[in-house]
Amino acid sequence: MTWTPTTSDHFRRGRFFNPGVQDQKFLAVLKWMMHRQRGPWRDFTPADPRPKPQSRVSSDEFVVTFINHATVLLQRNGLNIITDPVWSQRVSPVSFLGPQRHRDPGIKFEDLPKIDCVLISHNHYDHFDLPTLKKLFRRDMPVVFCPQGVAKLLHKAGFQEIYELDWWQTRSWKGVEFHCVPAQHFSARTPFDRNRTLWCGWVMGFPSDQIYFAGDTGFGEHFRAIRQRFQSLRLSLLPIGAFQPEWFMGPIHMTPEQAIETQRILKSKIAVAIHFGTFALADDGEFEPTDRLRARLANSDQESTFWVLSEGESRSVPR
Repeated sequence: MTWTPTTSDHFRRGRFFNPGVQDQKFLAVLKWMMHRQRGPWRDFTPADPRPKPQSRVSSDEFVVTFINHATVLLQRNGLNIITDPVWSQRVSPVSFLGPQRHRDPGIKFEDLPKIDCVLISHNHYDHFDLPTLKKLFRRDMPVVFCPQGVAKLLHKAGFQEIYELDWWQTRSWKGVEFHCVPAQHFSARTPFDRNRTLWCGWVMGFPSDQIYFAGDTGFGEHFRAIRQRFQSLRLSLLPIGAFQPEWFMGPIHMTPEQAIETQRILKSKIAVAIHFGTFALADDGEFEPTDRLRARLANSDQESTFWVLSEGESRSVPR
């Protein structure tokens, strides 16, 4: 399927949108900014980096390593795939303002194995970090998969092999089917380009099962649509943070409880929590996402299948 504005159900008058979801108005943004009640965060938590990940894993292995925020290393079938890579100290247009990290990445950049493929979910600075992407290109020259409109900035960063997809489009690469799937979010890098580019999640289809990276998303009916098309999810990477206040953040960020419900809807064998503990982006405190997640999971049938990994922690994913 070739994408054009006239065939899209989520593109109108030069901007993308979430079908069936009301976009937040300026007055709502102003109300939030004027009445913020930020939860506590420690200034900075230094940490010794974990050991280097394996350079490759064998074809019958599958290892997931949580690095920080939405940055996850997926090692499978001899491939090294990384999601929304961020190593910068701030996620901002400038180096002296904007959200700064509250803990070190779990893996040093120089300890990363050679990266074959980068998955980008959208263009927000905490997911699309140009300094990190430029370093990755100079070192490894990986292929990049991104949603509509994002390739232009990747080309400027030097990337050459870029696959820019719309929701429900698919591209095969190295024996893997990369499916661009819907998310419920928005895009912007300046005050003037809101929703000029698309946001998405990704499903990676292997011969025996699939991996789902949700990116950044609110809770919505798109999860049921994903389940209908992909019924062998072995692993799902699901965001749990930046959800307070819920009245404002609800359309674009899931609560921990909604992430648990999402795993149920998807029938994913394993879920891994992402999008927490590194950058204070909303009003939830540093530990609120994981505390609420663990409290709801306690003594449930998902307690052993919804993982909260510490930064730099690796685990083998069971079949």
